[in-house]
Amino acid sequence: MTNKLSLTRLQQSTDALLASVCVVALTAALLVSVTFYSTAVHAHQIKAAITTVLFNPRTENIEVMHRFNLHDAEHAVKALFDKHADIMDDVDTQQQFADYVAQHFAILNAEGTPLKLADVGFEVEGKHFWVYQETAEPPVLEGIKIRHDALRDLWPKQVNTINVEGKGDIKTLTFADSVNLLEVSFKSQKSGHH
Repeated sequence: MTNKLSLTRLQQSTDALLASVCVVALTAALLVSVTFYSTAVHAHQIKAAITTVLFNPRTENIEVMHRFNLHDAEHAVKALFDKHADIMDDVDTQQQFADYVAQHFAILNAEGTPLKLADVGFEVEGKHFWVYQETAEPPVLEGIKIRHDALRDLWPKQVNTINVEGKGDIKTLTFADSVNLLEVSFKSQKSGHH
């Protein structure tokens, strides 16, 4: 009888130990999952857009290409225009967002006179929404000033980075925090016009 009682207690202890190990394993798995999800959520909360301002010597135009994360653009159109806005499939919403970007971006000459940018188009490509603009390059351009505050009215932590290409080394401008206007000088470089 003592052996049966000892065997029963041993079996109960083994079952309890196994249950405890399972609880610990499930808790650990849950913690890993929550940590991973939390990291993924925080990683995506970085709001950023990249714009290329290209001085194209072949066309003698200044070409502007804005690239936004599609996920951010989706949230933006719902907050800016309509909670049912659909940037993926609705051309009107896409046009509305492209117009918004154009209104929040400007290139000025060194004296502060705005260059008139023409809207060229927009497209959804993979995980990005692109907006295209251009203008003729003035024959004399000692530098430019750029304003790029798209989405910064919606998300104060939004970072807009601009790469200026085609006038010597690539120059990178970063619009973050309270920065509203940045400048690039071309004084030491000759214009591509003849």
